[in-house]
Amino acid sequence: MFCRQLTRRFFNAKSREPIEPPYLELQRDFLEPAEFYQELSKHGVSFYTGVPDSLLKDFCAYVQDNAPPGQHVITVNEGTAVSMAAGYYLATKKIPCVYLQNSGLGNIVNPYMSLAHPKVYGIPMLYLIGWRGEPGKKDEPQHLVQGKRMNGILTEMGIQYDVLPDYIEGAAEVLDTAFYSMKTRNGPYALLVKRQCFTNYKLQNAAKNNYQLTREEALTEVIQNTRPLDVCVSTTGFLSRELFELRQRLNQTGEQDFLTVGSMGHASSIALGIAQVKKSRQVYCLDGDGAMLMHLGALAQVGSIGPTNYKHVLFNNQAHDSVGAQPTSNPSVNFTQIALGCGYRDAFQVQTKEEITKGMERLNRNDGPILMEVLIKPGVRKDLGRPTTTTFENKEKFMHFLTY
Repeated sequence: MFCRQLTRRFFNAKSREPIEPPYLELQRDFLEPAEFYQELSKHGVSFYTGVPDSLLKDFCAYVQDNAPPGQHVITVNEGTAVSMAAGYYLATKKIPCVYLQNSGLGNIVNPYMSLAHPKVYGIPMLYLIGWRGEPGKKDEPQHLVQGKRMNGILTEMGIQYDVLPDYIEGAAEVLDTAFYSMKTRNGPYALLVKRQCFTNYKLQNAAKNNYQLTREEALTEVIQNTRPLDVCVSTTGFLSRELFELRQRLNQTGEQDFLTVGSMGHASSIALGIAQVKKSRQVYCLDGDGAMLMHLGALAQVGSIGPTNYKHVLFNNQAHDSVGAQPTSNPSVNFTQIALGCGYRDAFQVQTKEEITKGMERLNRNDGPILMEVLIKPGVRKDLGRPTTTTFENKEKFMHFLTY
């Protein structure tokens, strides 16, 4: 492992003059996305790719707004980003930047170990990794597990890394070290980004559409048209949080819901595993477009097995809503045609409350696998909370519900 400690200094945000004691406790400097972008440009970085993350949203938003056409690609998953970055380097000899949340480390293991590793093809690229679950910081269970073990994972993979300082002078110093390492070792280098590293930057080109319903409004219509013994597996992000609070508003226990708070993109496979066993129960997978794109091959598995009790509801707002509302890798994907091509018996779109009600009747009446794509607008209410029960409590209640 290569990890260096920097002496922390504080600077005036405007004059860049150092701030000396006793005023340190009164001042707090943050890293400006524009300044960091310029520092990367000085090192020849002009291509960015990855999956958006909440800790990186300000920098990613700046890249989205300012990178030239074709020089920023939001990918379906982190492994795809690493592979695309490798291709870019092979074609240009220029070091690219790959951004990701540390939860996505698992997706980069194969393309890093068997492609970019210094002892395989030796392809340098800069990993910008959001450090969710940083030790000592409050976070969700899956992030706490990942955050505690992230450094060890990077070390075992042989990836040199450092923590990105939240002031430009420190960031510039770390980048000097990173690029020296990448050019001499011919391999990737990682910068770990802690919470509140960057100053706020509002995305100018946020995902937008003209659909009427929010995800929560659409979800309410879906849930009110399910039956008491129906099973629901909800995807990670805002959707599971909204489902939890919806059950509370309806005075329901929520025991029929498995809230997939982590493992983005795998809710459909969890639902498939349940549907294969509990053939007498209708199993609803409540999915998101970004999550579905991340592991799109799961649809082929569902279609191949063909469980008649599998009902797939896709909430499509064409955005990574939970991490900054950046557009997904391809907002124009025709999910219904893909589902039919993968062997689903039926697939259709809805976008109004009336259409959702009729669509749920269609799902309840016909054999699956069926996909109902619900077209919604991005956005979430500001006071949305998080589940107040633990993941273990959710699991135990859900498993008990499956025994009915």
